[in-house]
Amino acid sequence: MRIITYNVNGIRAAMGKGLIDWIKQSSPDVLCLQEIKASPDQVGVFEFEEMGYHHYWYPAQKKGYSGVAIFSRTKPDNIIYGCGIKEYDDEGRILRADFGDLSIMSVYHPSGSSGDLRQAFKMQWLSDYTKYIHALKKERPNLILSGDFNICHRAIDIHNPKSNANTSGFLPEEREWMEQFINSGFIDTFRHFNKDPHHYSWWSYRAGSRGKNLGWRIDYNIVSDNLKDRLKRAVILPEAMHSDHCPVLLEID
Repeated sequence: MRIITYNVNGIRAAMGKGLIDWIKQSSPDVLCLQEIKASPDQVGVFEFEEMGYHHYWYPAQKKGYSGVAIFSRTKPDNIIYGCGIKEYDDEGRILRADFGDLSIMSVYHPSGSSGDLRQAFKMQWLSDYTKYIHALKKERPNLILSGDFNICHRAIDIHNPKSNANTSGFLPEEREWMEQFINSGFIDTFRHFNKDPHHYSWWSYRAGSRGKNLGWRIDYNIVSDNLKDRLKRAVILPEAMHSDHCPVLLEID
């Protein structure tokens, strides 16, 4: 099974940059999208259906903001929209598809970069998300959490750790949350296969950052540790250029 997570930073804009052809070429079995910024009636879904995808959308209540989606070749047994907490669900941040014993979640963690209020919202989200996932894991032990976590876990995951030490997305408390979350029974699949530096999934639009590979690794496929023996490959796909993020691929039995 090929699972790809991709923050498209507006699916309509990404489609204008060749997203449809890229999906045809990369041919994921499950595609988890974040920051879709649209509902299906604004996009037109014929091309996705023509490729053989079932598609599920969870846009934010606010137009042109946030939102997640899952496209899958196999029809899921079950789709769950949201986590049951209104302030998060209004922003369209969690969508889950169950396939047999496997549950795949497209998740878009909040950014705190716009100021103190959103940073506080983000920290509360992280606390609530931990509780939600640990409760879910008792019911659905085989979890794949795919999405934009808006956190660089370690210094290796960011091009300039010293100058970003006090920047949202690389704050000590955010990194500590990520450390504790992974250590509570999960695997960062990219780091499971690749320990090298200079691998990123997001680049600022400023100062030619992408061309210089001055980026952040904030997009993850994180899986329950009991899936370890089923992991086959995990790679970042920086040559896909439809967004300020790039896709991240996981292959699993």
